[in-house]
Amino acid sequence: MDSNNPIDFTGRVVVVTGGTKGIGAAIAEAFLGAGADVVVCGRNEPGSLPGSNGRHAVFLPADVRDPAAAARLVDGAVDRFGRLDVLVNNAGGSPDAEAATVSPRFVEKIVALNLLAPFYVAQAANRVMQTQSGGGSVINIGSVSAHDPQPGTAAYSAAKAGLLTLTRALALEWAPKVRVNHITTGLIRTESAAAVYGEDGGAAVARVVPMERMAVPQDVAGACLYLAGGLASYVNGADLAVHGGGEFPSRYLAVKSGETG
Repeated sequence: MDSNNPIDFTGRVVVVTGGTKGIGAAIAEAFLGAGADVVVCGRNEPGSLPGSNGRHAVFLPADVRDPAAAARLVDGAVDRFGRLDVLVNNAGGSPDAEAATVSPRFVEKIVALNLLAPFYVAQAANRVMQTQSGGGSVINIGSVSAHDPQPGTAAYSAAKAGLLTLTRALALEWAPKVRVNHITTGLIRTESAAAVYGEDGGAAVARVVPMERMAVPQDVAGACLYLAGGLASYVNGADLAVHGGGEFPSRYLAVKSGETG
């Protein structure tokens, strides 16, 4: 990395879980554009890989809910590139489900993907990063649901709240060689979000956000570049909110609606 340009990741190696589409692909492309070598993973090989400036990410198959597979992912990245500097735990998500009737198997899968998997991959990454002179950086992609749960997200919200606390705990244990930080994401406009918020890009939903728009994946990618780079060399255990200011309180919206109705 060029000390005069903290966004230059030339010679650095980045792993992005769930990095084949959506937010993960945007994160992978941002690091590629900054000069890094990038490894992405998923359970199934994608039709195309994230790329930037004629360079593409390397795909390694992995179900990161399996501790052994998580370790193989990290080992594979190191075998290929000789080191690991940044881990972005991006894989996650959940469909809505009623807490009163959801099955134990569903809950186990959601907690495994959103909490246990980041722990497993971070453990493997830390073992490598602690041996490197420059250490490393772990970034956990969380959700506003950890702070403000919505109906139908009980298991997901609990897992994401756990991820935030896990971040703070690992930051205490692994510093100073390895910094561990968290990004709280809000409403993000992706292909999958269109089915939930509408093809208009969630215009109605955007009205409840102070920034007057939903985030795009590149907003999260930019935050990852900051947390992983030299500008954030003293940032550890942080929760960086990338949610446009959150959402207006319902009582405020009710009053505004009354004024314009």
